[in-house]
Amino acid sequence: MLTQRSGLIVWVNDLKAAGKQLERFGSIHYLSKKMHYVVIYLNADRVDETMKQISRLHFVKKVEKSFRNEIKTEYTSNVPDKTRFYSL
Repeated sequence: MLTQRSGLIVWVNDLKAAGKQLERFGSIHYLSKKMHYVVIYLNADRVDETMKQISRLHFVKKVEKSFRNEIKTEYTSNVPDKTRFYSL
C-alpha cells in the first residue's frame, strides 16, 4: 500500500545544517548548493504541521509546497500520429 507523498521546497542559509536537520522530517530528494534550497518529500497528511516546524529552524528563510502532485502527467493527443507517413 503506497502512501500519498508531498514535496516541500525549503530555502536555507546554511546547507550543512540543513542536510543534517531536515532528514528527520522526511527524505531529502535534492539539495542545491548554488541556489541554497532543499527538496524534501514526506507523507501528505503531515505537511502543514511539518511546514510550521521547519520554518522555526534558524537556518530556514522560506518554506513552500511543491505543486508537482497537481501537474497533469497523463497526456492525450487528438492529433493523429504522422510517423507512418515519414517512413521509407
